[in-house]
Amino acid sequence: MKIVRVVDLSHPVTSETQVYPGDPVPHIEQHSTIERDGFNLVSISMGSQSGTHVDAPYHFDDDTKRIDEVPLPLFVGPATLFDCGVLEPRQCITVELLGSQLENIQPGDIAIFKTSWSRHYGTDEYFDNPYLDAGLVRELLARGVLTFGLDAINIDETPDEEHLGNGFPAHHMIAEAGGVICENLTNLSAIDFQRPIVSLLPMKFIGIDGAPVRAVAMEIGI
Repeated sequence: MKIVRVVDLSHPVTSETQVYPGDPVPHIEQHSTIERDGFNLVSISMGSQSGTHVDAPYHFDDDTKRIDEVPLPLFVGPATLFDCGVLEPRQCITVELLGSQLENIQPGDIAIFKTSWSRHYGTDEYFDNPYLDAGLVRELLARGVLTFGLDAINIDETPDEEHLGNGFPAHHMIAEAGGVICENLTNLSAIDFQRPIVSLLPMKFIGIDGAPVRAVAMEIGI
């Protein structure tokens, strides 16, 4: 077996990277230069949830695993890509919406939801993201799924002054099950092959709630 193709599913991290409202904005500053020091080195300041990232259960539950404690197999493996179709702002993604696509999932799969909302990345519309219904999350957990990802800023509804949200039920349910979440994926339309192997491996920070990832999907051939 060999890797035929690797598809990048990650947003770049720059000083303009869009973050969840109130989160730290990434700051990248030149620290050393070849001219002055003989080598290039930059100083980077960012939030643990910046850019394409994964949430450990600890993000929403103090009594659960932190990012360095999560078993690595949860971050790498075969994925089922759910095409959610054309969605409205703040539309709830339900079992009924996905229909027969749910039959494709296998225990241990990474569940990836293509909402196409990444087209709004960098705009205020990005915060009016579609989100997963609690009933859908419950169904997938029952089918043996512990890793969830989507191409939007939040697996739950993002609250604002007009929309109060519903208390982040998807985050809480997945945390209680010991699962992980990847948010801010992009380029999911480039996965045009069956049974991709997806890697969402985070940086090895100790004792924190999550970490940025370089998310990729790999096409495997013989």
